[in-house]
Amino acid sequence: MIRLSKSSISDLEKENVLRVLGEEYLGMGQEVKKFEEELSAFFGRDAVCVNTGTSALHLSFQAIGLKEGDEVLVPALTYLATFQAICATGAKPIPCDVTEGNLLLDLDDVKAKTNSNTKAICLVHYTGNVGDLEAYYEYAKKMNLRVIEDAAHALGTVYKNKLIGSFGDIVCFSFDGIKNLTAGEGGAIVTSDAAVLKKVRDARLLGVIGDTEKRFSGQRSWVFDVEEQGWRYHMSDVMAAIGRGQLQRFPDFKKKRQTLSQNYVRLIKSANLPVVFIEMDYDQVTPHIFVVKITNGKRDQLRDFLIDNGIQTGMHYYPSHRLTFIKKTSGTFKLPVTDKMYDMILTLPLHYDLTVENQEYIIKKMMEFSNEQ
Repeated sequence: MIRLSKSSISDLEKENVLRVLGEEYLGMGQEVKKFEEELSAFFGRDAVCVNTGTSALHLSFQAIGLKEGDEVLVPALTYLATFQAICATGAKPIPCDVTEGNLLLDLDDVKAKTNSNTKAICLVHYTGNVGDLEAYYEYAKKMNLRVIEDAAHALGTVYKNKLIGSFGDIVCFSFDGIKNLTAGEGGAIVTSDAAVLKKVRDARLLGVIGDTEKRFSGQRSWVFDVEEQGWRYHMSDVMAAIGRGQLQRFPDFKKKRQTLSQNYVRLIKSANLPVVFIEMDYDQVTPHIFVVKITNGKRDQLRDFLIDNGIQTGMHYYPSHRLTFIKKTSGTFKLPVTDKMYDMILTLPLHYDLTVENQEYIIKKMMEFSNEQ
């Protein structure tokens, strides 16, 4: 079976984990501290690690002061974690449509849905692509809105010669098992906002003030204070040990993902398949997933054919505005482009261990299916 996605773990990560296990301290300690320092150097500004990408989003939304009655504009074509993170603060996620060309947040729909309750825009860097970031930020500045970037797919992507995460308001990453870089699980918040950083550092440790510094120095906070709601969202040293090894290997991960995606484009074009590509530049984008749009209305039949031939595929994602919980929380929305695109999108295998021979086999089978129709 050619897997849709998978982790790539080398001896480096295994040795790092064994070293931490040998130290017999598995909580948040020196390993997390070093991983945060290395990520901060990578991005050129402070990074704070947590236990999941969802936690990163939740703490970021909490840190900007979201509360019940506030609204956040967010594209519906994202995993439900983005919406759940907003709901966890008591705020209301407002599903917005995407543009047909790049499947990113439709700024016109954002403008139409902005009101006095709107406090933030959540950008979702779908597939790793970021679109016209300047336009989003210009509008946010004009309307005095915070911007949270859900960059779970976009580690390594560059926009106008700047690494995603190295600039912008608040940028959140995921390090789960299949992301561009994994820590087994995990996430990070990257920002230049000192107030947000302080709130996040405390909130990830149940809100205990200054507990991060204690843990990084090998101590415990026995007498402490808590001023705001906190959560048990801190990263463990075991996770950080994996992440540190992955960060060393990341240049190879990035190159391989870009090369494989460019090769998919070449193969699909030469095969003359009923496929439309998402608009992006793979010299700038470091893709997490490779998504195409199947134009002949046979997406589901093609998926069945491919799985029968040993090829896993995906559909990223089931639109969040269709979920019962979101309808109860946010109301019912008509998002024609999102609905149309969902019926067309197909995710092909993409991961570090995928080979060119695997890709050629995938396209061969797609051609066989197309020729039978």
